[in-house]
Amino acid sequence: MVTHRIETVLKQDGTLTLNNLPFHAGETVEIIIHAQPETDDRLEQYSLRGLPLRYDRPTETVALDDWGAAGT
Repeated sequence: MVTHRIETVLKQDGTLTLNNLPFHAGETVEIIIHAQPETDDRLEQYSLRGLPLRYDRPTETVALDDWGAAGT
């Protein structure tokens, strides 16, 4: 099974036109249409995704003063 994914914007209500598909005349294909949400909730859920990471002093201990047993 060959899967081909394409995103497009409808130019007219109720009409969808797809061109240059990688299939030949006579082939049987299945068409499934998913409407994209107006806003991408994933961007809000993972707001730091894609931002650069920076580690300050990555080899030093972390919050050593916060551990009561470690300091006494």
